[in-house]
Amino acid sequence: CFRPVSLSPLSTSLLLSSPLSSVLSSPSGLQGCRRLQSSAVNYSTMMLEADSQRLYVGARGTAFSLNASDISASSALTIEWEASPEQKQECLSKGKDNKTECFNHIRFLQRFNSTHLYMCGTHAFRPLCAYIDEKQFVMSSQPEEGRDKCPYGPTTGYTGLIIDQQMYTASQYEFRSFPDIRRNSPSPTLKTEDAPTRWLNEADFVGSALVRESEGSSTGDDDKIYFFFTERSQEQTTTYSHSRVARVARICKGDRGGRLTLQKRWTSFLKARLMCSLPEYDFHFNMLRSVFTVHGHTPRDTLFYGIFGLEWKNVKASAVCRFTLSEVQEAFQGPYMENQDSGSRWNEYTGKIPDPRPGTCITDALRAMGMNFSTSLPDDVLDFVRRHPLMSQKVQPWDRRPLLFRRTTDYTQMAVHMVQGLDGQTYHILYMGTDEGWLHKAVEVDGHLHIIEELQLFEEPQAVNSLLVSATQRSVYVGSLSGLVQLPLSTCHRYTSCYDCVFARDPHCAWDGAQCVDIMSHADRSILIQDIQHGNRGCENTEDDTVVHRSRSVRVGDDVLLQCELSSNLAVPMWTLDGRELQGYGLDSGFRIGTDGLLIIEARPDQSGQYTCRALENNVQVGIVTYNVTVRLDLPPPPPRPLPPPPAPLLPHSELLSPRNMEAMYLSLITILGGLCLVLTVVLLYVGFCLQAGSRGKYSLRAAAAAYPDRKRHNRNRKHHNSSHMELKTISNHCNGSSICNGISKQQNADTQDGGFLQIVPGEGHPSPNKEPPPPAPPLPPTPQLPSPPCDFPNGLSATLPSVLRRMNGNSYVLLRQSDSESLSPLCYSFTEELNRILEKRKHTQLLPRPDESSV
Repeated sequence: CFRPVSLSPLSTSLLLSSPLSSVLSSPSGLQGCRRLQSSAVNYSTMMLEADSQRLYVGARGTAFSLNASDISASSALTIEWEASPEQKQECLSKGKDNKTECFNHIRFLQRFNSTHLYMCGTHAFRPLCAYIDEKQFVMSSQPEEGRDKCPYGPTTGYTGLIIDQQMYTASQYEFRSFPDIRRNSPSPTLKTEDAPTRWLNEADFVGSALVRESEGSSTGDDDKIYFFFTERSQEQTTTYSHSRVARVARICKGDRGGRLTLQKRWTSFLKARLMCSLPEYDFHFNMLRSVFTVHGHTPRDTLFYGIFGLEWKNVKASAVCRFTLSEVQEAFQGPYMENQDSGSRWNEYTGKIPDPRPGTCITDALRAMGMNFSTSLPDDVLDFVRRHPLMSQKVQPWDRRPLLFRRTTDYTQMAVHMVQGLDGQTYHILYMGTDEGWLHKAVEVDGHLHIIEELQLFEEPQAVNSLLVSATQRSVYVGSLSGLVQLPLSTCHRYTSCYDCVFARDPHCAWDGAQCVDIMSHADRSILIQDIQHGNRGCENTEDDTVVHRSRSVRVGDDVLLQCELSSNLAVPMWTLDGRELQGYGLDSGFRIGTDGLLIIEARPDQSGQYTCRALENNVQVGIVTYNVTVRLDLPPPPPRPLPPPPAPLLPHSELLSPRNMEAMYLSLITILGGLCLVLTVVLLYVGFCLQAGSRGKYSLRAAAAAYPDRKRHNRNRKHHNSSHMELKTISNHCNGSSICNGISKQQNADTQDGGFLQIVPGEGHPSPNKEPPPPAPPLPPTPQLPSPPCDFPNGLSATLPSVLRRMNGNSYVLLRQSDSESLSPLCYSFTEELNRILEKRKHTQLLPRPDESSV
């Protein structure tokens, strides 16, 4: 697992007056982390069997049966199920992406009966499904057609459930089909209506849930299945309306469709809008990304947690809202919306509602009237359902506001776990994955979410695709594009003091007087200290031996940094000098206080004393470190920095290797290189003029414009050449260093005759249709300055390296410049030192990455 565990700064965690808070994790790493060792990618679906302690995972081309207690164990079973090369080629011929889409992405994996699982995959844009023998973990039959059960693409919104061996799915199935909610098997198969009123409008599904509302019902109600999605808005409002809105839809499990009207269509389909907004700012989160259902002791205690985002793709922000089942039921009992003209938006319906109420399930009252099934409902009721699927009343979240909203973060998946604290209350702990591979753990306290820790799970940023929590295994499983990770629900021993343990407000953890422990491992909880509600009580009488004591002796006039590392993201550093609080923000205070420590500026003798750093959090001050600082006048000045030792000789010492002979060798080598450059220049000019003299040729040679004092005369001469040309012009890309930039500038301004770079630009091999000169080159972009200019050697040859190496036939090259100066700068280095500097810069240059994987 990736080792670093850190937290983003608090300044990027808050949006307006957000109640968000967080505690920094220990930098020791992901403790107790396990990773699945596999080359598979795109872990998109997971299912946990608590009885068999098996974790079933669907990825691209592979299904896994893992040991839930340790996913890295060797007892893993796999099913390789990839599309054939012929199917991949057919997918490619349809214009699909052969790097992402033309594979078999497993989108559905659930239990079918006591002995078999059911699995569906995209199969390179030709979905297939198959039954799996649970014990042997092999396909028990040949794959069957899956286009009515599984979407074609790996990223299409999708959700599905198997309830009593009946499969309920919601997605946009076929390539050009409308979104649909279907019951596929067994008969009768049902789906949503698309004419004359389309029930779903570009819906993108994120989740579904079964609520057993028939259990303990006094009216003989039916079980219901709820679907959550985002679709294009249909309401007509006076305020600003978003183009897309979040929805919840409901169908009855016993629905059989209508007899004449709505044949093979749902008779109980209704939908309503989910609201998640900041009312004081009129700020709406209208994109639903993930939903998690928390089942209570009774069906009416069911809760829905949702992650919402913004419609604007270039703005990162997320909100978490919680909805109760009673709020959802109330919306479905409210007024309907209607659309009398198909070209306008929907408005609230004010006419007469037929009896029995459209969209309701079959109850004891309807059975007493002889309506035992939906096929017995009157046609006027079914026709009303077909034309009025949308409810007017919106589903409001608990307390009419989000539990959490956070900017610069896009949450993608969520799972909820319930834990009973030492105070007897049951707390909901939320595990939320981000689009960059982080896992946030938060606890709900009084309608607000307090983030306990933030863990970075993957080295490369990637979205969390799937998230699952197991109370039995006390683990959380996280799937992404590149891997699958298993983490413990909590690592209490990372907190090293009583205050750290209490400040975290983790319901799993408590202080036992010596260390922070998991409350589940202690039978006697009377001695444990925990404060989830406030996070600041219980440690007053405990001994705090974590304060670090240090001594510093400094010289008068020196700047001194006293470091103070805070483990909490909410803590504020407080510094005192001999018990007196320091205010390090004045211009003449002599101090500067930052998040990393205290800076003493130009130390004076009166600044000697005991400096103490305390962390202020939840109105509690906790000592971190104490410095005994002594500012002295008699301290000697620091010794001068020693010069680097000369390089060790590689050969035995001789007169040939004396400094004078070596210098002569360097000068000779440089002279030879300069001569070669001069000869090469003459050859290029000669070849160019020879090509110009020919009647037809593929290239012509044109000297740099700066070398001609009379530009007009040069243009007149150039009009006589009809063939395309090969230019020798100034290189302006990646200008790195003042000498290079100055050389280029001189050439463009025609202030120099000999300086500058030459770049070969091949022609097209066809005559130019016009005789006008080419347009001037665009202006040069601003360039960074090097720490020191490149050195000019005695023969006028110097070298430098651009920040990004150019590529030519797979090779990198270095630019050489001929200098005009003949004098040696006093800042120049030897040839060896200059070459070492160039090679050192080459280590940091950027090269092209390897091409991505492809299916064909």
